[in-house]
Amino acid sequence: MFRRILIANRGEIAQRVIRACQELNIETVAVYSEADADALYLRQADETICIGKAPSASSYLDIPSIISAAEIADVEAIHPGYGFLSENAHFAEVCQSCQIGFIGPTPETIAAVGNKAKAREIAISAKVPVVPGSDGPVKDEEEAVRVAQEIGYPILIKASAGGGGRGMRVASNAPSLKAGLRAAQTEAKLAFGDDTVYLEKYVERPRHIEVQVIGDKEGHAIHLGERDCSIQRRHQKLIEEAASPSINNKLRSKICEAALRMVKAADYYNAGTVEFLVDSQDNFYFIEVNARVQVEHTVTEMQTGIDIIQQQIRIASGEPLKIRQKDVNVRGHTIECRINAEDPAKDFQPSPGLIETFIPPGGPGVRVDSHCYSGYTIPSHYDSMIGKLLVHRNTREEAIATMLRALNEFVIKGPKTTIPFLMDILGHADFRSGTHDTSFVERHYSPPSKR
Repeated sequence: MFRRILIANRGEIAQRVIRACQELNIETVAVYSEADADALYLRQADETICIGKAPSASSYLDIPSIISAAEIADVEAIHPGYGFLSENAHFAEVCQSCQIGFIGPTPETIAAVGNKAKAREIAISAKVPVVPGSDGPVKDEEEAVRVAQEIGYPILIKASAGGGGRGMRVASNAPSLKAGLRAAQTEAKLAFGDDTVYLEKYVERPRHIEVQVIGDKEGHAIHLGERDCSIQRRHQKLIEEAASPSINNKLRSKICEAALRMVKAADYYNAGTVEFLVDSQDNFYFIEVNARVQVEHTVTEMQTGIDIIQQQIRIASGEPLKIRQKDVNVRGHTIECRINAEDPAKDFQPSPGLIETFIPPGGPGVRVDSHCYSGYTIPSHYDSMIGKLLVHRNTREEAIATMLRALNEFVIKGPKTTIPFLMDILGHADFRSGTHDTSFVERHYSPPSKR
């Protein structure tokens, strides 16, 4: 087991990793930017090191600064959290070359599954269903038009190195395909330094189902059930839940088995997520692997009682996975709402600044993961998520009722938040019936001009 770990992240995930380490009697080193000098997680770490100025490029994405901090603090491993450098194969490789453990998959695996075109090839080899599309990157407009004619419109243009909805465009005809191709390539180049794109048939109004997997270095892998992440806005998840209200047990088993085939074909170990789209006929298609812990890993923790962060650390330190598939007991129903400092009335414009009052809810089955407190100032430089609110109850109906109560009880004065918006979604007939899909927010909450 590691003796000392550095967390190369910020906010609630840094706090989450610190708590997991404390329970394993592992010392923690927290890094921070100048904008995060008052962050709550710094008070909980054993040592703190400032790694740069507020912009991510000068701090949380600055590999030399993070490695220097790790060497100065004499840590044995780095936990990358999610976002920032968590899926950066080069960072994992640098850690390896500096003899610092990387709490995640190997650099080779990160590179393979992180490239969406390569991941698609792995899925096909593992007999995991994929959305019809180009067999690899498209080189130019002429090839894009030819592929689109073969598989039919609408077409989804996707950046090979993309994520978070960036480098993606939907095209309904040849002119929009050409324009979308150029736009997606430009956006992908700016965001990821790679303008490689590929094409897929656009699955209209799908459900977004993902499977949490964990594997060890000996080749043993298990799944911890699925999560339904269909409530999204611009490809960013807002509400996650488990079990999915929209799939039956037969389909659930098929999807989870496909996820395990995928990770075994990719020689994947540590925690990860395999994501799928499910269409209106219950056909499911692989879309990507997230080679890291996800924001919503907490949903699965509530469902199974398994501490995913601790499992990551144990596996990275060389321990075999002691949990077998038969040991996984998924029970009840969990819902997670991401609380963002955004103003829904102003097209979800970020709302950074001083939090005058922060009083989280409580009660049976309620969990709050947040780095915020009364008097904390939300920086304008990073993601707008300021917390995750989770509830776990026996049934979905009970979970919805508890979540509504908890959201109403949550007091955040100062910035605008998405709490009222989330409450409205939870009360919507389509959500309550479980018939919603990934177009739900766009169809029900976008201005008519943007639908």
